[in-house]
Amino acid sequence: MPPEPIPPSPLRKGAEVEVQLDKLAFGGQALGRVEGMVVFVDHGLPGQRVLVRLTKKKSQFAEARVLEVLDQSPAYTPPVCGHFGLCGGCQWQDLDYAEQLRWKGLHVQESLRHLAGLDPEVILPPLASPQTRFYRNKMEFTFAPRRWLSPAELEAGVDPYAGGLALGLHARGGFDRVFDLTECYLQAPWTADLVQTVRDYCRESHQPAYHTREHRGFWRFLVLREGKHTGQALVHLITTATGDPAAVDRLGAVLKERFPALTTLVHSVSQRKAQVASGESARVLWGPGHIEEELDGRRFRISPHSFFQTNTAGAQLIYRTVAAQAELSGAETVWDLYCGTGSIAVYLASRAARVVGLELVEEAVHDAYVNAELNRLDNCRFLAGDLKDLLRGAGGRPLGPPPDVIVTDPPRAGMHPQVVQALRQLAPRRLVAVSCNPASLARDLALLQDLYTLRAVQPVDLFPHTAHIECVARLDRRP
Repeated sequence: MPPEPIPPSPLRKGAEVEVQLDKLAFGGQALGRVEGMVVFVDHGLPGQRVLVRLTKKKSQFAEARVLEVLDQSPAYTPPVCGHFGLCGGCQWQDLDYAEQLRWKGLHVQESLRHLAGLDPEVILPPLASPQTRFYRNKMEFTFAPRRWLSPAELEAGVDPYAGGLALGLHARGGFDRVFDLTECYLQAPWTADLVQTVRDYCRESHQPAYHTREHRGFWRFLVLREGKHTGQALVHLITTATGDPAAVDRLGAVLKERFPALTTLVHSVSQRKAQVASGESARVLWGPGHIEEELDGRRFRISPHSFFQTNTAGAQLIYRTVAAQAELSGAETVWDLYCGTGSIAVYLASRAARVVGLELVEEAVHDAYVNAELNRLDNCRFLAGDLKDLLRGAGGRPLGPPPDVIVTDPPRAGMHPQVVQALRQLAPRRLVAVSCNPASLARDLALLQDLYTLRAVQPVDLFPHTAHIECVARLDRRP
């Protein structure tokens, strides 16, 4: 009697299968297993039983999207935004905020334990963002020749070119997918009204939106920044040079009339193909060309292109944590690496004898000096250049007395290996490492743990409803 044929595995691209979701993986996707294989599910929640369609099948794992929720998670909460699911901004708006914090804390623990072999007992519970709605002080909106449609609009046969250009946020999963934003719970409520006004004007301006594949068009980006504690607001319009700049002037007049609370408007021109919301040249249409913000009595100038933590109240938590972990007496020399516009340096300056900030971008160093002057500080010094070279004393520019405490706040990729090596040679008695990526933080800490004892890691949530988490780590030099 011939053996019965073995049924084909359900795990193939395009197949529909049921999955019980057990956890949230690092990066935000939910995780379940089918026939022993890990399945990563976009927009799933732990505790859900879901029907999914497999979108990718590899030898070790599969990826899928939810078709139907069969059993709901106890941690589910109804999302407040009508764009949720389409928008690439909020991953976890349907997950209870306490659960968001719990999973972020677990992700930090997993990263530090698995990638660096560090003791999870030194990891403190995450600090919650003081606000979970309207917490951002900066938003970037993108123009596109056509709008990206929701599944319901696609089924209804809506024309994506109907109405003219699009202005909004990116749909999940594509750099050229822009949907028309009508509401948002990340920045202040006036944001959505202003976006609608700009969209309506630009559709009637006879200037086309920039096409990311064909690299032609005029309107590229709209950036809105606000001082949460000062009430100041900046509009930054970014276009190409192939259009009528007078169209921007006319739009500026419309915005000044309809939104009297706005304090300045800047127009930048960018000819770069990269989709980065910045320009090579800028002109101020009205106002001072910048805004100011206050954090715990310190004042900061924020220019159109300068970096500033986008969660103002969360930034205060970060800086207070850095100050507490630095444990300054007033006699120390502090070095602030990757200092940007000097926000951490300025925050710590009144607690230290002197502060030296190192930063690659010269414009940011200029802003750092402005921030020191705004706060009447005379013990801050800032240098522009590649940190690898600056820490070796390149160019004959000595950095002054050796540091007692070094604060680092590198980009997401973490510190360059040569910077880590320089830290080992400098060997200050204390390091305070700020990081927006637990994985790169774990790698950097692993390279220092033979010389330093990790005393504490404090996660701080600056981005509710996303998988991102900041950390502040304190390391003391071993005897």
